[in-house]
Amino acid sequence: MAELPQLQPLDESRIERILCVAAHPDDLEYGTAAAVDKWVRSGKTVTYLLVTRGEAGIDTMAPDEAGPVREQEERDGAEEVGVTVVEFLDDFRDGVVEYGVPLRRAIAREMRIRRPDLVVTLTHAETGAGGWLNQADHRAVGLATLDARADAGNRWIFPGLVDEGLDPWQVRQVLIVQDPVPTHWVDVSGHFDAAVASLSAHDRYLEALGPDYPKPRDLLQQILGGPAEHLGVEHALTGRLVS
Repeated sequence: MAELPQLQPLDESRIERILCVAAHPDDLEYGTAAAVDKWVRSGKTVTYLLVTRGEAGIDTMAPDEAGPVREQEERDGAEEVGVTVVEFLDDFRDGVVEYGVPLRRAIAREMRIRRPDLVVTLTHAETGAGGWLNQADHRAVGLATLDARADAGNRWIFPGLVDEGLDPWQVRQVLIVQDPVPTHWVDVSGHFDAAVASLSAHDRYLEALGPDYPKPRDLLQQILGGPAEHLGVEHALTGRLVS
C-alpha cells in the first residue's frame, strides 16, 4: 500500500449521533461498518440513509426482484453491527442518481430528522483510495451529502422543511470515507469480525459477482488492514474530515 499522508485520529469524544449516507445497499459495508460497530457498542446512536435500493446491481435478477432482496440484505447487514434504523429514499433510481436540488433536499431532510453530530458518506472524487474508478451514483450522493450539510443548517433553504416541523440543524463534521486524500482515521481494532458479518449478509449480491470476487474477509483485510499497518493498530478506517 502507498504511504499514507500524516493522519490524525478522529476525536470521537463529542460525537453522540451519527448518520451514514450512501447510494446503495453494501456501500457502507466496505469498511465503514467496522466503525459503526465500534460506535454502537460505545453507546452512540447510528442511523443509515440509502438513496436507492440497489435494484440495478444484480445482472441475473430483474430490478423489481433485486430491489427488495437488496433492501433486506442491507437491513440484515446493519443489524450485524447494531443498527436498527435503515431508511431508503423512494425518488431515486439505482445507476442514474443525479446530483441536484432534489437529492440535496432529501438528504438535508434526513439530517434535520436525525440531528447528527457526524455524517459519514463515501467520496465524491472520480477515483477512490487505491485508484479505483468511483461509480457515478457514489459521486452524486457524496457531493450532495456534503452540500446538504449547509442546507440542513439554513432555514431559508428548503423552507418547506420548517413547515414540516424540521428546524435547521448544524452538522459539525462530515467524514468522507474511501477518499483518495484522507486526513483522519478511526481505530476499529476488535470490530473486524462484525464488519465481515455485515458485508457477508449481502450474500445474493456477492454471489452474483462471481467466484473470482474477493471474499468479504479478504476484501476487508485489504481495506482496513492496509492503513492499519502504517498506524500501528490492527485495523483502521480512514477518511477525509470536513468540519
